[in-house]
Amino acid sequence: MADIEYAVDGRIARLTLNRPERGNGITRGLLRELAELIERADLDPAVHVILLSGAGSGFCGGYDLVDSAEGMGRGDRSDAPEGSPVDPLVMAANHNPESNWDPMTDYAMMRRNVRAFMALFESDKPVVCKVHGFCVAGGTDMALCSDLVVAAADAKIGYPPARVWGSPTTALWAHRVGPQRAKRLLLTGDSISGAEAAEWGLAIEAPTADELDERTEILVERIARLPINQLMMMKLLVNQSIEAQGLRSTQVLGTVFDGIARHTDEGYGFQQAALAGGFREAVRDRDEPFGDHGLSTFKG
Repeated sequence: MADIEYAVDGRIARLTLNRPERGNGITRGLLRELAELIERADLDPAVHVILLSGAGSGFCGGYDLVDSAEGMGRGDRSDAPEGSPVDPLVMAANHNPESNWDPMTDYAMMRRNVRAFMALFESDKPVVCKVHGFCVAGGTDMALCSDLVVAAADAKIGYPPARVWGSPTTALWAHRVGPQRAKRLLLTGDSISGAEAAEWGLAIEAPTADELDERTEILVERIARLPINQLMMMKLLVNQSIEAQGLRSTQVLGTVFDGIARHTDEGYGFQQAALAGGFREAVRDRDEPFGDHGLSTFKG
């Protein structure tokens, strides 16, 4: 079964993350499919707009870290191309703190993940991301790289790994919500609701969960009415302003920091906790002082 379902409905290409039993957790295979399917939609003259969504109870819970953080991967490369190196998340999960860690090997691999996420940003066609349930950690990279986000009012959106073991590699938070609000999220690891995301300008709309599908369809259908050439020009015009603000340089820093975050004393401590008691228990222990399990919303 494909990690992402792909279907074209009139002028709309629909990409649905399809690992609901794992919270649509991100794997290398899923990222390869994402980049390939974005290219497929770009090359299809019938497609005017791309809709990205997730199957199951939530959009995306981030990287599928249970295997890697618990060390269960043990070098398993079943979803990697033959001859490719082990994913840096698996490397970190199995790393001995007393051995050498090559940050550039780590960066080279994680940069490829960023390229896959940025396929959404760089797509010729506009991308609308529909968020329901949870959109956290690496899942936010897909949402933030999309052009427009429609989020259910009760959705949970945030980057809890800012507390330990992670840094947002696509580095788009400040561009989407401004520096102060980006710091409010990244200096606490707190999450916001879909309704708050709309108030902050991260989501273009935050209907109730019952109305999410209908409101999203209205938006993508309106976008699909424009000629492809106009859509391409308008997207390029706005994206150029983001590029001019230094996005690429910030992404280099965010990706390097992500590797560093997994190899600090606290990062190793998190890894060891996951090895001893399981990844979910390690996350609960990490988030217990915040009283939110990494998924609460806050007011302010």
